[in-house]
Amino acid sequence: MNTLKPMHYTDNYLINPTNPITINLIGAGGTGSRMLTELARMNHSLMALGHTGLQVNLYDDDRITQANQGRQLFADAEVGLYKSVALINRTNRFFGTNWKAITEQFSTANLKSLPNRGKANMYISCVDTVSARFDIAKALQDCTENSSWERNKSLYWLDLGNSRNTGQALLSTIGEIRQPTSNLYRTVANLPMVTDEFKELLEAQTENNEPSCSLAEALEKQDLFINATLANMGASLLWRLFREGMTAQRGFFLNLGNFKSEPILVG
Repeated sequence: MNTLKPMHYTDNYLINPTNPITINLIGAGGTGSRMLTELARMNHSLMALGHTGLQVNLYDDDRITQANQGRQLFADAEVGLYKSVALINRTNRFFGTNWKAITEQFSTANLKSLPNRGKANMYISCVDTVSARFDIAKALQDCTENSSWERNKSLYWLDLGNSRNTGQALLSTIGEIRQPTSNLYRTVANLPMVTDEFKELLEAQTENNEPSCSLAEALEKQDLFINATLANMGASLLWRLFREGMTAQRGFFLNLGNFKSEPILVG
């Protein structure tokens, strides 16, 4: 019986890349908009440490409404603009990046028309519906085809989702990640996708993706600080991949109502 602690070692390309790590951030809502800021901070820090940094594409076809203000950092002058455009423009001006806004959904229906056919080293999904998660999972299978070059090879998928006071983040590998030989840990090459590991639970959920008419109505669906907390903790998991080169946790369950979190261990 193998009693060694399970551990996943980061794909070497994330640690020592020849080009910036490409990230497709899917969704610019409450969690996605916060995650963009965390990625910008991460990019700045990685480059200061000699890393090539990150190149982010933000996918969202939704426009800003007054109901978005408060939970998300949008100004009155930005109401009516595409969320992805407003957020990327602000990030690029502040951090000096050259990240891209795509005012389309990331889905199997338009995959071939997306930049680089939707391929990236890492995908971070911050979407509201179960159907969107299953569609992203299918799209990622398509993206792995003809991705033999490291600069466009799909490696990881981090999915974040939440309800009013609870949320979760789950890191998956896209295929197997080659692991080094270790006498200290039991290395784990494959981290299953959320749509495989929790398929029955996801399919049992009832979806309600109707837009909110006001901030008060929006806060009934998702409380004020759940998105920011979820994005911050999810970004911390990614930071560990880059800085420590391995992780024993592949995600977490969060309950902000009672201030508890439970790690999801590498299997």
